[in-house]
Amino acid sequence: LVTACSGGSTPEASPSAGTPSADAGSGAFQEQHKGGTLKLLAKSAAGSFDPKVNYTLQYWQIFQATYDGLLAFTKAGGDASFTVVPDLAEALPEVSDDGKSFTFTLRKGVKFSDGKEVTVDDVYASFVRIFTVSSPTAGSFYNGIVGADACLATPDTCDLSKGVVVDAATNKVVINLIAPDPELQYKLAVPHASINPASAPAKDAGTTPIPTTGPYMVASYDPNRALKLVRNPNFTEWSRPAQPQGYPDAIDYSFGQTVEANITQVQNDQADWVFDPPPADRLNEIGTKYADQAHVNPLTAFWYLAMNTNLAPFDNVKARQAVNFAVDTSLRRLGQGLRVGWRRDAGLFGEQLAQPVCTILPPNFPGYDPDCQYTAGAPSKTWTGPDLEKAKQLVQESGTAGQEVGIVVNDDEVNSAIGEYLQSVLTSIGYKATVKPLSGNIQFTYIQNSNNKAQISLTSWYQDYPAASDFLNVLLSCSSFRPGSDSSINMSGFCDKGLDAKMQAALTLGQTDQAAADVQWAALDKEFMAQAPLAPLFTPKLIDFTSSRVGNYQFSKQFYMLVSQLWVQ
Repeated sequence: LVTACSGGSTPEASPSAGTPSADAGSGAFQEQHKGGTLKLLAKSAAGSFDPKVNYTLQYWQIFQATYDGLLAFTKAGGDASFTVVPDLAEALPEVSDDGKSFTFTLRKGVKFSDGKEVTVDDVYASFVRIFTVSSPTAGSFYNGIVGADACLATPDTCDLSKGVVVDAATNKVVINLIAPDPELQYKLAVPHASINPASAPAKDAGTTPIPTTGPYMVASYDPNRALKLVRNPNFTEWSRPAQPQGYPDAIDYSFGQTVEANITQVQNDQADWVFDPPPADRLNEIGTKYADQAHVNPLTAFWYLAMNTNLAPFDNVKARQAVNFAVDTSLRRLGQGLRVGWRRDAGLFGEQLAQPVCTILPPNFPGYDPDCQYTAGAPSKTWTGPDLEKAKQLVQESGTAGQEVGIVVNDDEVNSAIGEYLQSVLTSIGYKATVKPLSGNIQFTYIQNSNNKAQISLTSWYQDYPAASDFLNVLLSCSSFRPGSDSSINMSGFCDKGLDAKMQAALTLGQTDQAAADVQWAALDKEFMAQAPLAPLFTPKLIDFTSSRVGNYQFSKQFYMLVSQLWVQ
């Protein structure tokens, strides 16, 4: 699972930047709630803890309390969390008249957890490191920096001296672009743009922690057992909206138990929160007996099937279209565990925890326009039901009937249940389908690497920031496909240079007319769906189940539950 925000009112497509009001953010620090150990649980770890490499919601949520960039999204609940504020920079950047140069002044006195002061040399090295470690967004977020093209081609010799110009005497940092980018401030506020020591390795640091700037640092990390965070002794709060002081003295994040066991621990106050969605058979219990500890939030995200367009049978567009026609996105069978009954006082009502989608862009999002190309009676504005006969016809026309298809899924309960359903559907339309469950610790990187030859995989995408390009450009551009890399977020291996050019045109138009650009993004969504490199399934809601001792729950639409702001004291 990748980074996130929630639905609700449609966010602005260009960065909302400024200084939040006094009551925004996390509010004044309440000293009486400081202390204690926050106990988090997950079925599995999320791989590398390198902020330049990891691209999962699970750790991006934790990175909010450990790493900082020049800019940050406000640490607050609700819509305020979309506001970009200065973090390691003293102020928002001065932008040149042509929109191609952004000038920052680095704060003085901020230290890494190893005691060394953050310098402009660390800033320069951190941008170079985006390319030397082949960060998943190097080719989609940061390819507009002057010199980035050469860095993408030959990362080992990356030179950004003309693209990231630093001056130690003035503490200035100037980022020069080859063209204006109205989304740059968003991109500088996500973990891949965090500032790390210049001494950080030029490769994935993996389980070896990189010194942090935030209120917590990594004491130890064993992906088979636990991640332990403790207070960073060199942290002093410089901006409460950007990086507030944390409440717990320590954060213990344990891995390896089943979700069932983890839910029971939270119910018994032996732990405080579970990352994984609760199993279907526990939802009614949580929604009745523990209703006050359950927090339901809509998300700007979608679950989907990535189909490898470079491998049979999905190198054939008709085979991909067949899958789109066949899947039951209504979740009557697909989303086992995605509906829950909640009893509050004397009333019982059901809340749908997922809704079917037909487009790549989720509802209530810039560029979204309802359109269903793959449904009974298509085309339609809404999904009405699968068309299995049409799907079978397309499989026959594609000449791929009878081929073996492996469906790679995460091995948790919900993903496994969906995988079994998909196996039955693909078998029914003419394939010999099998499910290939993998541990959540490796599944996300496994399906990205083309060397693993994953034909079709169940995955999900949660926004990095509120812009249509963060779905279409990131997931499906040519630059996001890196053969043989664990950091190739374009898991379909899809590349259409014509659509790439149209996306660049939409980005350019967004510099002057975002509303018109969103119309173009909506049209692009339809064009991508016609090629069907993926099959959208549903957009989810999130249940955060916390222990009875937890207080001060806040849900950031950008990065979800603010872990560092929870009270356990």
